[in-house]
Amino acid sequence: MRILVNGASHEIAGVALAAVLEELGYGERVVATAVNGEFIAASARAHITLAEGDRVEVLSPMQGG
Repeated sequence: MRILVNGASHEIAGVALAAVLEELGYGERVVATAVNGEFIAASARAHITLAEGDRVEVLSPMQGG
């Protein structure tokens, strides 16, 4: 299935958001996620099923100031 991750097209095997994050190498990293513009809490990622063409945003926290 093909989805967009941070604007780039990816062919993925998984369908659950948690599995896709693992597949893309995010593993145990602390990140914020959104699917089609809607924030997805870390606790809900295993229950979110992605579909062809979905837009996933993965954001890492930044420090500094």
